[in-house]
Amino acid sequence: MPHHLSRAAAGAAMLGAVLTAPALTPALAYEPLVEKQSFTIPTFTTQGGETIRDMTLGWEAYGTLNEAKDNVILITHYFSGNSHAAGRYSADDAAPGYWDAIIGSGKAIDTDAYYVIAVDTPVNLGVHNPKVITTGPATLNPETGEPWGMDFPILTIRDFVETQKALLDQLGIDTLHAVMGASMGSLQAYEWAASYPERVERVIPVIGSGWADGDLIAWMNIWSAPIRLDPNWNGGAYYDGDPPTRGLAEALKVVTLHAQHPEWSNGVFGRAWAGEDADPADSFDNLFKIEATLDAAGAARAATSDANHFLYLAKACQLFYAGHGETLYAGLLAIDSPVLMIHTNEDLIFPGDAVRETAAIIKSDGTPVQIVELQGTRGHLDGVLSMAQAAPALDAFLDQ
Repeated sequence: MPHHLSRAAAGAAMLGAVLTAPALTPALAYEPLVEKQSFTIPTFTTQGGETIRDMTLGWEAYGTLNEAKDNVILITHYFSGNSHAAGRYSADDAAPGYWDAIIGSGKAIDTDAYYVIAVDTPVNLGVHNPKVITTGPATLNPETGEPWGMDFPILTIRDFVETQKALLDQLGIDTLHAVMGASMGSLQAYEWAASYPERVERVIPVIGSGWADGDLIAWMNIWSAPIRLDPNWNGGAYYDGDPPTRGLAEALKVVTLHAQHPEWSNGVFGRAWAGEDADPADSFDNLFKIEATLDAAGAARAATSDANHFLYLAKACQLFYAGHGETLYAGLLAIDSPVLMIHTNEDLIFPGDAVRETAAIIKSDGTPVQIVELQGTRGHLDGVLSMAQAAPALDAFLDQ
């Protein structure tokens, strides 16, 4: 974070994007300007057997693809993120991509050596962000010319992986030096390694475990509840009327707080009032500072997001277990590539015990597994903000 921000101001600034890019100084950014590109899958067949015509998604890349096309690192993004993992689109961008601290010339993921690709998922939350290219409920169904709405097929994490594979196939890339992602991105990394072990040489899951357990399934339900309770949601049929913006903003508040840790909320805000002379004891309109900050963050994020896309992402995460084999752990046991797991023990979304259990299962049949534990006060969010701590381990792992 920039040195001129106070701890409180920095915390408030980060909330608007939940798991978004930390504000780094321009000198630290991936230097070349980043170009957003798109690709189309003419007919995409989902894991459920349904078809989506003209699946169009965004992607960006950093570094140079070598002649052998074997220096590729795929970055898979988190729930509220997109493919903007590093660099800036223009010199006056306020902040670079979310993992700029570790992606770039001379950094842990060295773009002088590697060609780094990141792809927008289908049903991307930020569908109304002009820098996001995605296909989902808010985009037009080619068959009807109207938004898909809830007629859009249910997607899984494996479906996300299949769209990324389609891009790699179009580019003639057969193997990945590594696949790496945070949170929902870690689920995609596990899925890649379980489903295509012959194509993945290394896997780096960050702040994520190998399946959605009952607790995570329940939390996804809680995350989604404010959207379903907003009368404007109307069963997902709101594209010709008022969208459920209030419910979406409330849902994003829940996600935002869940992605933090009490050390952050207590340390940065405590019991401070939002207004100096507005005692919360005097009126329901008088808020504590943490309440006002979460309200502002949810509203800001909702402006570029879509409620149905949120629900589809939550469903994909609920359905996840790596490989979708005959048993819950079969996919994890199918992972043969070396694994570097990066997590924080203060993570409330993917707790340390779940990460360590995942590691134990993967390495139970001899697969090499390393674990790096990040230190910080931001809980799940430290998987973005504190990734520089893992740089030495990352560098060594990629060079193995």
